[in-house]
Amino acid sequence: MALAIDIASGLLIAAGSFFILVGALALFRLPDVYTRAHGTSIIDTAGAGFLILGLMLQAGFTLVTLKLLFLLAISFFTLPVIGHALARAALHEKIAPKLAEDRRGRGRNSAGDGA
Repeated sequence: MALAIDIASGLLIAAGSFFILVGALALFRLPDVYTRAHGTSIIDTAGAGFLILGLMLQAGFTLVTLKLLFLLAISFFTLPVIGHALARAALHEKIAPKLAEDRRGRGRNSAGDGA
């Protein structure tokens, strides 16, 4: 049974590390602050969740597991809020998103045909 718990926790920790790494790479690959905030808040929430679940399996049924559970709940609610607050701050500073096209029909041609 201990081997199964070790394997499961190792897989969860590896998955969490993978998601955190992908979130870090998103900071370099995504074009603007809005997509960066969106991508990293989703990926980091999943990564932190997997990491903490893997650590909970390693800790067993102890007080440490309860503390990790509280940490999981706190990170589950705060990480997306941080991403949202970052996007709101960027909007407040009037940072425009980088779009491939203007979807509102304004910009190049007011008729919206793109010519």
